[in-house]
Amino acid sequence: MGRFFLSRVASAIPTILIVSLTVFVMMRLIPGDPATLMLGDLAQPGQVEAMRRQMGLDQPIALQYFIWMGDVLTGDFGVSISSRQSVLPLILDRFSVSATIVLVAVFFATVIAVPAGMIAAWRQDSARDIAVIATATLFLSIPSFWMGLMLMMVFGLTLGWLPIVGYVPFSRDFGQALLFIVMPVITLVLVESGSIARMARASTIEVARLEYITHARAKGLSETAVMWRHAFRNAFAPTWTLIGLILGSLLANIAVIETVFTIPGLGRLLVESIYARDYPVVQGCMLFIAFLYVMVNLLVDLVYPLLDPRVTA
Repeated sequence: MGRFFLSRVASAIPTILIVSLTVFVMMRLIPGDPATLMLGDLAQPGQVEAMRRQMGLDQPIALQYFIWMGDVLTGDFGVSISSRQSVLPLILDRFSVSATIVLVAVFFATVIAVPAGMIAAWRQDSARDIAVIATATLFLSIPSFWMGLMLMMVFGLTLGWLPIVGYVPFSRDFGQALLFIVMPVITLVLVESGSIARMARASTIEVARLEYITHARAKGLSETAVMWRHAFRNAFAPTWTLIGLILGSLLANIAVIETVFTIPGLGRLLVESIYARDYPVVQGCMLFIAFLYVMVNLLVDLVYPLLDPRVTA
């Protein structure tokens, strides 16, 4: 187990370095001069050159990368051109909003979809199985932004049960904060539960055909005991991998939902910074999101042996 842990952590380090280099190169390929953007169009050429020297833009590209990585490792992601705020605290503040919605949504999607998929597999080709497949396929076919808009129309505009757009921090008013995240969370739960249910069903069908399941039934155990005590662990392992991918993907691509519901999260910050050509924030957001995705996948790999000990062999 220790060797497996060290190998996974070691493999994540070069991945992060490659991602950081990719982000750095991509930002340098974008047209425009960050120094000119920071000073404005009316800045004198001497002022622009002084700002370029201050930002290290007059150095060779390779040296610029190492300087930037050195700053990143000390927690210095630069300063926003638009707001003049330090980039890292800004990213962390927005990320806390996104993470709250995504974690809650993935938790409820897992709690709902995994039992539904396993029960459907255990009653394969029954009416219950067909209903689960049809519902999962329907949810997979609906774009998240459309689902969000429909929920806004029904529960916000028509019934008036929930606030339509905006966000209230939990530190300010816990009850109001819950009301504002209900529809974004439900949107993500509905959209993502389809893929989780289908994966849980497929993996359970595969596990149900194994010999140890037949042996458990031969011992006289009930179907419920066989499914949850013997099949669940092995059936959940592939689903756990999918959940990790969904979690990382949502944390990186929640901008659509945040835009629909005007939530000040990390995805919306990235979109706004791209439109404003705020290079330090865009660069910081991209690096942070990539690092987050790698860390989520690393966590999934480290937990996997607890579900399937064969991976450590």
